[in-house]
Amino acid sequence: MNNKDCEFEGAQCGDSCPSTSCTNKPIDLKEKTHELNSIKRVIGVVSGKGGVGKSLVTSMLAVLTHRQGYNVGILDADITGPSIPKMFGIKQKAKGSSSGILPVKSSSDINIMSVNLLLPKDDDAVILRGPIIAGTVKQFWTDVIWGDLDYLFLDMPPGTGDVPLTVFQSIPLDGIVIVTSPQDLVHMIVRKAYNMAKTMNIPILGIVENMSYIACPDCGKQIKMYGDSHIDTIAAELGIKVLGKMPIDPVIAELCDKGEIEKTTSDYIANAVDFIVKMPINGEVNSAK
Repeated sequence: MNNKDCEFEGAQCGDSCPSTSCTNKPIDLKEKTHELNSIKRVIGVVSGKGGVGKSLVTSMLAVLTHRQGYNVGILDADITGPSIPKMFGIKQKAKGSSSGILPVKSSSDINIMSVNLLLPKDDDAVILRGPIIAGTVKQFWTDVIWGDLDYLFLDMPPGTGDVPLTVFQSIPLDGIVIVTSPQDLVHMIVRKAYNMAKTMNIPILGIVENMSYIACPDCGKQIKMYGDSHIDTIAAELGIKVLGKMPIDPVIAELCDKGEIEKTTSDYIANAVDFIVKMPINGEVNSAK
């Protein structure tokens, strides 16, 4: 349908219409980050449901990427269930300046911003409606002074509701990593996250399967608590990569509980990190190392 108010109505009227007044063109809702920021890559970590270890995968990706010499930040977008500060053992609160909000640095110098860094107590409940929560996430992108980052990882809330929608529309993501677990039910949810990203033209980098197995402490045999994994089949059906498989590891769980995730020696998703840092985006490889 032609826009009667458009001077270029006809064959030229549409997505590529040169008219500034044409209402047929899609609206760009992308927000600019703070003027003091230079962020080269923005990677979202998503899941179709909660409880699959999305925050753990986010933290591991950030830690291992940082070890390769890159400047890294984590934006904790899970406003009602923030866990990133706990995993990194961060006790101090974020501070403001005349220019914006300053993130807190972890022990290894990873920049972190989470709503828990703004609350009086870590266990204070965040009782907010969806639009306000979504607005808070946008502020973490627009008002936080991240500085110069090679990679900013977003720990997204589960599902396909207000906050994921806001992030997909407002923040220029270079790609997402989908986190899942072996159960068949979760695989259905993977498709939901996949379909949402595809609908909104967000690149899907691949899948990480968490809780794939548990290794017997005596013989090392892999015990598949949730049955055989079908992640390779699903990835093939969707045409995306399996970036890694993480077991249930008591050592990692203990490090998270102690706030010492940066001490991990695990390399379960090292291949995922290698893929992320080597992949070209917009025809370029991030060579900022």
